[in-house]
Amino acid sequence: MLLFVLLLLAFLASCAVGPNYKRPSLAVPQNFRDGPSNPGTNSLADLPWWQVFRDATLQDLIRMSLTNSYDIRVAITRVEQARAILEQNRAAFFPSLNYQGTVSRGKNAGGTTPVSTGGQTVDVFLLAGNASWEVDLWGRIRRLNESARAQFLASKEAQRDVLISVISQVAQAYFELLALDRQLEIAQRTTNSFTESLRIFSQRLQGGIVSRLETARAEAALASTAATVPDLQRRIIIQENLINVLVGRNPAPVPRNQTLLQQEVPPEIPAGLPSTLLLRRPDIRQTEQFLRSANAQVGAAVADFFPRLSLTGLFGQTSPELSAFTSGGANAWSVAAGLTGPIFQGGRLLGQYRQAQAFREESLLRFQSTVNNAFQEISNDLTTIRTLAEVRVHQARAVKANQEAVQVSMQRYTAGRAGYFELLEAQQQLFPAENSLVQVQLNQLLAVVQLYRALGGGFGPEEIEVAKKHTPKKP
Repeated sequence: MLLFVLLLLAFLASCAVGPNYKRPSLAVPQNFRDGPSNPGTNSLADLPWWQVFRDATLQDLIRMSLTNSYDIRVAITRVEQARAILEQNRAAFFPSLNYQGTVSRGKNAGGTTPVSTGGQTVDVFLLAGNASWEVDLWGRIRRLNESARAQFLASKEAQRDVLISVISQVAQAYFELLALDRQLEIAQRTTNSFTESLRIFSQRLQGGIVSRLETARAEAALASTAATVPDLQRRIIIQENLINVLVGRNPAPVPRNQTLLQQEVPPEIPAGLPSTLLLRRPDIRQTEQFLRSANAQVGAAVADFFPRLSLTGLFGQTSPELSAFTSGGANAWSVAAGLTGPIFQGGRLLGQYRQAQAFREESLLRFQSTVNNAFQEISNDLTTIRTLAEVRVHQARAVKANQEAVQVSMQRYTAGRAGYFELLEAQQQLFPAENSLVQVQLNQLLAVVQLYRALGGGFGPEEIEVAKKHTPKKP
C-alpha cells in the first residue's frame, strides 16, 4: 500500500498543469528589404567588435568601457538579483528544516499558548526540530521555477543588450568626435582663406582700386566663419567628456590616431538571413523569455485551483522538569499530512488566472512588436547605407567643383577679370559643401554602427569569453 501511494505521488508530481511553452509563429521575411537578393548565411553580426572597428584608439576606448561602464556594472547586478530570485524559487522543491527551543514558566499557559493547568504554575522545556514539504502534485512550484528561470535568462539577455549598446555608443561618440575635428579643420582653413581675401581687398582699398563695400563684405564673411571655430572647439571638449563618461573615467582629452577620412566603410555589408535574427538579437531573446515566464505564470495560476498536499514532521524533547529532559518519556514526535484546497474564494482565483492570461497575451504582443521593430531598423539601416554611398559620390563632386571655382575666381579677381562678389560667393559655397560632405561621411559610419547593433552583433554568447582576453582587468 505504501509503495502504491509513493508511485501515485511520483506520477502526479510528473504532471504540471497549464500550457507548455511553444514559440509562437512569426511572419519572418525571406530577405531584408533593400538587402541583397541572395543574402547567404554570412552576416556582419558574425564578426566580433574588434574586427569591425579597427581603429586602435577606438578599440582601447571600447575595452575600457567594457570594464568601467556603470551601465554594464548595473546590468551585472541585475543578473545577480535574478539569479538569487531563481535560487529562492528552487528552494521550494526541497523540504524545509527548522528547529525551535523554548524554556518557559507560567500559569494556565504552555510557553506562549494559553493552556489550562488547573491554576498551577508549571515549567515547560522544549527542544525540537521540524520539517515540512509541499508535494508538487500539479506542478505549481515547477511553473514558478520555470518563470523565475526565464526571468533570469531575460536579465542575461538584457546584460548582453547593454554590452552591445555601450559598444555602439562609444563607437558613435568617437566617430562624431572625429567629424568635429574635421569640421574644425575646415573652419580654420576657410578662416585663413577669408583672411587672405580680406588682405587682398584691403590692399586694393588702400590703392583706391576698390570701394569699402568689398572689404566690409570680406570682413563679415571672415567674422562669420571665424565664429564657428571656438564653438567647434567647445563641442569637441563636450564630446570628449561624453566619451570619458561612457568609458567610466573623469573628463580628459581623448587621443586620436586616425582622422575621419581614414575610417573605413566596408564595401559590402552582408545582413544575413532574417531567421537568424531571432537567435542573435538580445532584445528579441529577452522578450521571448518574458513570454516564457508569463506562460509559466498561467500554469501556476491554474495550479492554485487544485489542493496542496503538505507533509510535516516533528521530533524533539519536551518536559516540565529539566532533570527529566533526557529521559525516554520526554521524547516528542509527530508525522502528519495536510491537504488544503479552495472551496469558495469570491472569484479571487479566477481573477488571478484571467490576469495571468492577459499578461501572457501582452507579453506575446510585445515579443511580436520587438521582432517587427527589429526588421524595420535593419531595413532602414540598409537603405541608409545604400543611399549614403550615392550621396557621398555626388557631394564629393560638389566639393571638388567648389574648390575649383574658388581657385579660378581668385585668379580672375587678382587679374582684374572678375568682381569681388564672384570670389566671395565661391568661398561661401565651398564652406557648407565641405561640411555637408563631412556629415555624409559621418552618417555612413554611424549607419554601419547602427546596422551592426540592429543585427545583434558585438557580443554573442561564444564571444564573451574571448572578449575577456581582450579586456584588461580593472586595477
